This record gives sequence, structure tokens and C-alpha cells, in this order.
Amino acid sequence: MVILLDAMGGDNAPDATIKGAVKAIDQINAEVMLIGNEEIIKAKIKEFYGKDNIEEISDRLKIYNTTETIEMCDIPTQAIRQKKDSSMVVGFNLLKEGKGDVFISAGNSGALLTGATLLVGRIKGIDRPALAGILPAYKGRLLLMDCGSNTNCKPINLLQFAQMASIYISNTFGTKEPTVGLLNIGTEETKGNELVKESYNLLKEKSKELNINFVGNVEGRDAFSGKLDILVTDGFTGNVFLKTVEGVGKLVKRTLKESIKKNILTMLGAIPALPSINSLQKAMDYKTYGGALFLGVKKPVVKAHGSSDERLFEFTIKQAEKFVENKAVEKMKEQFEGMVEK
Repeated sequence: MVILLDAMGGDNAPDATIKGAVKAIDQINAEVMLIGNEEIIKAKIKEFYGKDNIEEISDRLKIYNTTETIEMCDIPTQAIRQKKDSSMVVGFNLLKEGKGDVFISAGNSGALLTGATLLVGRIKGIDRPALAGILPAYKGRLLLMDCGSNTNCKPINLLQFAQMASIYISNTFGTKEPTVGLLNIGTEETKGNELVKESYNLLKEKSKELNINFVGNVEGRDAFSGKLDILVTDGFTGNVFLKTVEGVGKLVKRTLKESIKKNILTMLGAIPALPSINSLQKAMDYKTYGGALFLGVKKPVVKAHGSSDERLFEFTIKQAEKFVENKAVEKMKEQFEGMVEK
């Protein structure tokens, strides 16, 4: 297996991508190919590890040279069409040509989604691919679908999001009949805007036929109860929800840390509770869940956070290997293309 990594994408690239790949390589079986400016990557390898070549660190670390980078400020469609030798476009083409099994990038989100759709292509039968982000929940995890790729949706899109997410969760985590909830301002059928109300009716009507274990409307405060596996919404609402959750997590960790360090008495008093405190911090750390999977395209694509550090890249690389091993994309293609044929 070959994991293609956009070494130049993200706020902290290429430092974070290189360090993340080096940390992950001994924890996976796959080869990692860093795509980007070879001269810059080699200089960083020398600076960080005192090696002239990345292969000296591991023979499963490779570099694929490119001369351009898609910047965060670039217009997505123009960037994909004009910057043919960018790390992102080259990564997509290598994936399409079968020279890699999964592509990871923390670069320009719009360009990544445009490139995945135009260069890799949608699975037949899927109207719009979407980003599936994994978040911590009580004694488990929550898949948020869509968390930022489709700001304007139709009910059919949310139905397909639920279907794709169910296939992914079932095959990757072995969850039988994962529960699916629709994010809303109340649990009643009559609550919400037109999109949510129409989507509710469509999910209720089609859930049995499409093997979706739909449990109804879910309020944001109940999403992390541990009773829900998948939370479906449009990309605009999902992205706001995602970033709010991440912000609250940071607030809790910061407040907790400052409270413990307030004075000598609070520090001493916290000692017996340290195992529980560390467990709480670990449970709330979204970085350990890696990036967001771009479900609905013909090959595995993973969107890492734009602000990803080396730790997040490490976990995203490990997550990407599992994504490929569990063949979730193949399962989606079988199901959706089979429906089209019927």
C-alpha cells in the first residue's frame, strides 16, 4: 500500500507533514510518499534528522518532486486547472493512475474538493461527495457528515450522506446497524427549516430500503451521548458545529490546566485525580481521530485540518491506512452503482 501525502499543504507544511510521516512510519505497514518540492523537503530532513536522504530514516518513506503549490488564497477551480505540477494535482493524478492507494492533504479545502471530484471522479449514483469527520463521543465516536464540503444541500444529498456514512462506519469499525440522527433544533418532526423537514421525511421513508438505521432528529447537546453513531447535516451547519466543538474542547482543556496550576494546594489536590484528568483530556482530543474522509469519490481521499500539526498528521496517516484496508470505497461503489443499474 502507498499513502500519498501532500507535503506542501496546510498552515504548518512542510515541517508538520514531514515530522508526522516520520512518526507514523513505524506504526504502519504502508509506504508514505511525500509529494512536494524535493529540494525543500530534503533540506528539512537534514535540519530535523541530520540525514541527507529520507530513505535513511525508513526505506518506506519516499519523495515525489513537484514545482508548484496551491495556496490557501487560490481560487479552487483555477488552481486545479492551472497548477498542473502542484503537490495537490500531482497527488490526485497519482491516485487516479493507481500509483497510490489514498491521498491526504491539509491544503486549500475548496481545491481539494474540486480536485477530488474533477480528477478522481464521483462514484456513479452519488450526487455530491461529502466530508466525514470523526469526533469523540461518550465511550465511543461520532461521525459528522457533512462537515464542510457542501454548504447548500437538497434532501437527496442528506439521504446519501446517511447512506455513505452507514457503509463507512459498518465496514471500518464493525458497527452493526449504526444509528443515524439528523441535526436539528428540536426532536419533533415539525421542527427545523424546509431542508431539515424534507430530509427527515425522506430519511423516514427510505431508511429501511437503504439499510439506514435512522433514529430521528437530534439536538446538538445530545449528539455526544454515545447513543448516536452518525450525525447528518449540510456542510455549512456541519462546519460550524465541528469548529464549535473543537473550540469548546480547547476551552475545557485550558481551563482545567489553569485550575490545576492555580496554586500549590490545587496542584497537590489534583495528584490523586491525574489518571482521570488525563483520560478526560485524551477523550476530548479530536487530533487522535485524524482527518475528515471525503466519501463519494472513486478513490480514498482524506482532508486533514488546515492547521494540522505533526501529531494530527501522524494520526491521519494511520487512519488513512485503515480506510484503505477496510475497503469502504469499494463497498460504496458496489452499493450505489448497483442501485443505478437497477
